[in-house]
Amino acid sequence: MLSDEQIADFHRDGVIVLRGLFSADEVATIERGIEKVLADPGPMFKVASQPDDPGRFVEDFCRWQDIEEIEQIARTSRAADAAKQLMGGSSVRLFHDHVLVKEPFTQAVTPWHQDQPYYNVDGYTNVSLWAPVDPVKVESTLEFHAGSHRMGWLMPRTFMDNQAKWFPEGSLSEIPDIESDRDAYNVVGWEMQPGDAVFFHMLTIHHSYGVPGPNRRRAFSLRFLGDDMVHAPRTWVTSPNFDGLDLQIPAGAPMEHELFPVLRD
Repeated sequence: MLSDEQIADFHRDGVIVLRGLFSADEVATIERGIEKVLADPGPMFKVASQPDDPGRFVEDFCRWQDIEEIEQIARTSRAADAAKQLMGGSSVRLFHDHVLVKEPFTQAVTPWHQDQPYYNVDGYTNVSLWAPVDPVKVESTLEFHAGSHRMGWLMPRTFMDNQAKWFPEGSLSEIPDIESDRDAYNVVGWEMQPGDAVFFHMLTIHHSYGVPGPNRRRAFSLRFLGDDMVHAPRTWVTSPNFDGLDLQIPAGAPMEHELFPVLRD
């Protein structure tokens, strides 16, 4: 499905946009799944915006086992096929699904960050998908620091108050202050339509602004694991948190568990 050039672009930049990955029917399926999540939040549901925000930013995780639309997209769409081509290797395992909704006029900014330091996995062969079911203008899209997946782990901080809760101050390099001089960095981002998707490495630095207008920004993510990804129990609460998983999968072992089904092999 993907060209050699597209795969090379992903490995160079740590991010690629795929237009029209999902059919209109699949977009409608994802939309139904998102609305089911909003109507019946799961145990990991959280509000990621301040109480005085004129909009609202909410997230939910790991719903594929009880929302059939999410499982259907994970198992049957071309997303896992694209992930396999981008990662290479022999298999694609689902790590988790993630629903992210910014309601109209949401001011909450998702700060520049990497994803992998917040997770309970180690390894390099991975990719995440982010796909909107609403049109997304450039000012509300995900933006990426192209090539930053090769910078190694950088300091993870809390999104709401910028605290270094997981690693001691000074023990890791900081995320660059991209907003202070955006022209100094290779920032990429795309206006997107329903059906489009971005794929990015879990170490690629990314962020998004709020939603300044009257339109919603409902988005859906899938996180995929490749051949070298292994369990890495943390001393902190990961996002999402798999409580008790350290008793079922040893540190350094593959993520062989019913929570993480193999989608392609």
